[in-house]
Amino acid sequence: MSGPIRASFQGARGAFSEEAGRKLLGDDLELLPCERFLDMFEALAAGKVDYAVAPIENTLAGSVYENYDHLLNFKLPIIAETRIRIVHNLIARPEAEFADITRAISHPVALGQCIEFFKQHREIRAESFYDTGGSVQAVMEGDDRTIAAIASSTAAELYGAKILVKSIEDNSENFTRFYLLAREAPAEPPAGEGELKTSIAFSTANVPGALYKCMAAFALRDVSLTKIESRPLRGRPWEYLFYLDFLGAPSERRCENALNHLAEMTELLAVLGTYRQAV
Repeated sequence: MSGPIRASFQGARGAFSEEAGRKLLGDDLELLPCERFLDMFEALAAGKVDYAVAPIENTLAGSVYENYDHLLNFKLPIIAETRIRIVHNLIARPEAEFADITRAISHPVALGQCIEFFKQHREIRAESFYDTGGSVQAVMEGDDRTIAAIASSTAAELYGAKILVKSIEDNSENFTRFYLLAREAPAEPPAGEGELKTSIAFSTANVPGALYKCMAAFALRDVSLTKIESRPLRGRPWEYLFYLDFLGAPSERRCENALNHLAEMTELLAVLGTYRQAV
């Protein structure tokens, strides 16, 4: 591939998704920041970028449900994953002091991960913004030293802002898992350190024991499941689509047999990608 790798992500420069992208693809990147997750997927589908970096799960906030829906709708294969430690900092203009701050802006998920900080500093009001990195950019483009942002140290450095308080998140075990998406899956499973992992989506009839039987397709063959997620099945109230991750690749006999067995019991079955588990 000639020239820099092109990658889309949701948020402004300095977002945690950018950090994940650099960890996955290296620093020689041409980045396309997108305001919405939908924009990020559309940019990849249209060929404007080579890859997209999508957050899928946080250890405190849970799954990013919108991106699960986009995975199936766009059918862009998962080719890698990584984990990023999330450290939130209170960031302000260079001339600001902590005593000046009356408002802190950031993504709603970030604000929700700093509840104890706001309990201890009730004089500071939390306000939602579309992105963590974008909140720092907004603070620096304004001239109000009473407004701070909550974001990464990378965002503070990128925009020339000042960190007033480091690591204000409630829990240090705060990690986000990101998928790397491409337009086409590689011909062979990628090399690397982690175990091979496969993500699938399926739906089954809403009858007693249906999900149990689907899970038995893997249990009977000692295939280890690492995650299962349900999402509403559009147009069919109170019925669900299931997203599942398991260790192994469809090319392995036991996994192939499990998927063939599962296909007999499902109305829809899609393999979303095979990739190396983040280590």
